[in-house]
Amino acid sequence: MRLSVKGTALASGLIWGGGILVLGLLHSAKPSYGGKFLEGMSSVYPGLHGGRSVRDAVIGGGYALADGATAGMLFAWLYNQAAARAA
Repeated sequence: MRLSVKGTALASGLIWGGGILVLGLLHSAKPSYGGKFLEGMSSVYPGLHGGRSVRDAVIGGGYALADGATAGMLFAWLYNQAAARAA
């Protein structure tokens, strides 16, 4: 069985990007929620400053979308390579 590289990339990007976006929006509404995690993520994503603005949440979500899609694409490609060798 082969994985769809495009499908896996899209799903991974939407899950990770959506998660960071929602967490950033929740942090905007309630500053005590997710602050430490967002501070950690700000060291990975240069546009995400761990701030409490909607703009930071959207920027972080965009970076996470690209990051998640890249990781999903790489995962699906590696899986397909390993599955082909095992067959």
